[in-house]
Amino acid sequence: MRIEVICTGDEVLTGKIVNTNFSYITQKLEDVGLAVQWETTVGDDRENLLLAFKLAGQRADAVIVNGGLGPTVDDLSQEIAAQAAGVELALNEEWLATMEEFFRRRSRVMPPNNKKQAMLPTTAEVIDNPIGTACGFALDIGRARFFFTPGVPRELRRMLEEQIIPRLLAKSGLQTAIHLKRFHSYGLGESHVDALLTGVETLVPDGSVKLGFRAHYPQLETKLTVRGRDMDEVRARLAPVEREVRKRLGNFIMAEDEQTLEGVILSALTARQGSLTIVETFTSGQIAARFAHLPGAEKVFRRGVVSRALPEIFAGVGLDSDPPAGELTRETAEAVAQAARRRTGASHALAVLIDLDDGPDRIDFGGTICLAIATAEGVESRRSRILGGREWVRLGATEMGLDCLRRHLQGLPVYERIDFEKT
Repeated sequence: MRIEVICTGDEVLTGKIVNTNFSYITQKLEDVGLAVQWETTVGDDRENLLLAFKLAGQRADAVIVNGGLGPTVDDLSQEIAAQAAGVELALNEEWLATMEEFFRRRSRVMPPNNKKQAMLPTTAEVIDNPIGTACGFALDIGRARFFFTPGVPRELRRMLEEQIIPRLLAKSGLQTAIHLKRFHSYGLGESHVDALLTGVETLVPDGSVKLGFRAHYPQLETKLTVRGRDMDEVRARLAPVEREVRKRLGNFIMAEDEQTLEGVILSALTARQGSLTIVETFTSGQIAARFAHLPGAEKVFRRGVVSRALPEIFAGVGLDSDPPAGELTRETAEAVAQAARRRTGASHALAVLIDLDDGPDRIDFGGTICLAIATAEGVESRRSRILGGREWVRLGATEMGLDCLRRHLQGLPVYERIDFEKT
């Protein structure tokens, strides 16, 4: 099935906002075995929108239109959709009542211009929006079925996953029992993992299991898309491939499916009634920021110490001596982690210290990372060097610190060489 995505709005066309909705749509479609052939971005212009709708209606089987369903004068999707389909706009009384109830529940009066959102093409099928005032709708233009979606990301995502993807799967004739299994890893590059997993799809010879990847440094997502007549068949097909992926990626798998690395750490600490203090330099507090806001973290997270200057770190954890001069060492990180644990009474302390290179003109520009994990039983540490720009080093150090803590809590080696470090 040939699918096109049309994104609307002057702010998208001019680059004033980053179009994350398009990437989300294509990723979700790919996860269920549907591919996008064309992407069109159109500003808030009637003639250009009409041309884009008519062109897509000639070449595609299904079209997802994102944006232009709001209450303001520059929201044109309903009007132009009706024109392209050759039908009239009419007030949808049912959706108008839904909007009025939406405002009433929030003790607000609906502004008059919101009534525009209930003006729909007469042939449109309403697609519910349970969390917003812009209903989606579907109708035929030319040879294609068009699905109109709101631009607000959380509204789009719910509508796409709950209502549009099932309709597309039914239209495509693909098996509707589909499951996506995801493994999140840190430390192995995409090409490395691709090589490690060579042949895993052949464990299910009928081609019903598809392997894919999504790299977003510093993490890599490995995806298994599985099809079957029903979920029992899907689970049976997935089982041998899932076991093999676990075997080959081993300790580098840090989370699965909807889990996050920081969530895995919180669960492990909560299970043992543990607590955590974090000390970090150069990361802008990103390690604590990843962890401290999670539900339940208030019972685990003791303190975060953040500074760019090592003397300030020493003072913050109660070390009386000055930091040693010269190269950053594991021993320094160990001393900081142990002092932080003693000072805060936490069961675990993680220290991630970074010595950034002097300037970006160096060919080997990067940073040295020394991290340590202290407990009442002792301390574990590692030293690493990551090459790349400042942001690359910051992101890598944040992920490495959290992943080493995850490994420690799971009884795994804190040190295994990763693809992103220079020995």
